[in-house]
Amino acid sequence: MKIILREHVEQLGDRGDEVNVAPGYARNFLLPKGLAYRSGAGNAKQISDQRRAWAVREERSDQAAQELASQLAALDLSVRRRAGDRGTLYGSVTNSDIRALLAAAGHEIERRRIQLKEPIKSLGTFELGIKLHRNVSANVTLVVLTESGQTLAQVEADKATLEPAVQPRTASGEDDVDRDDEDDEGMREASGAKQEVRED
Repeated sequence: MKIILREHVEQLGDRGDEVNVAPGYARNFLLPKGLAYRSGAGNAKQISDQRRAWAVREERSDQAAQELASQLAALDLSVRRRAGDRGTLYGSVTNSDIRALLAAAGHEIERRRIQLKEPIKSLGTFELGIKLHRNVSANVTLVVLTESGQTLAQVEADKATLEPAVQPRTASGEDDVDRDDEDDEGMREASGAKQEVRED
């Protein structure tokens, strides 16, 4: 069945495109939702007028999306989460969390436009894509911090500082600690021998 799209439909076409679809898909979804017109001579003038209006609206939408993309690119988003000493989060950062951060910064973005393949589950810096328009995307930087505001690099540095230093080994392969223990034991034996001689 031939139809003309009134709106962009993912994996089908853009506004104004004439496409062939299954009759059931057109009757049960596209037409009732107002996403398409029936293609035919009866709708020719209406479609022609609509296409002119679409062209004007498309240009305005594109310009608005470009301006918004510039504003989003200038944002420095950060979120704090509880994390382990290896940087793994107890929980995750999802599309909903990112949407809330954007809203707090004054930008209402639909969750479905945030291109996050899977929830973020570790500390670090992440580049996020946001689909604003069919021809316009924005990149936003998000930094995930600990509850106290530490970055992943700071957590790793603190961990390295707290780890015990490795004892140096001697040329013979023995630890200095072991040699000290042997020396102490030798001194005790010598002291005991002197004491036995005095008693005799």
